[in-house]
Amino acid sequence: MLSYATIGVTNLEKSEAFYNELLAPLGAKTLVKMERIIFIGKSMAEPMLAICIPHNEEEQNCGNGNMLAIAPGSKELCDSMYHKAIALGASCDGEPGQRIPDVFYGAYFRDFDGNKIAFNHFG
Repeated sequence: MLSYATIGVTNLEKSEAFYNELLAPLGAKTLVKMERIIFIGKSMAEPMLAICIPHNEEEQNCGNGNMLAIAPGSKELCDSMYHKAIALGASCDGEPGQRIPDVFYGAYFRDFDGNKIAFNHFG
């Protein structure tokens, strides 16, 4: 159902390097690169992350309550990818942990533009 999700960034090259390195363990890489938008994913047939300089040429900002969640496949991968994000310069917005017993595990960070991203696992 989901084709792609877009987040606004201030530096396209810096963001591309960050997300390519962070998501490489999931098999993701730059698939489409244009002047103001880049699509990162495993294939064009699967959901992708789009990073862009806002089309309206106004300043990038993060919406209140907006968040993207990425499911790497296990709690252990949530942990390792969260720590990798922090090592790449992201800030903590919720350390890895079980949020709903036996149902939901999550780890939250913000990239250098303030976009909130979660790595999550159900179960």
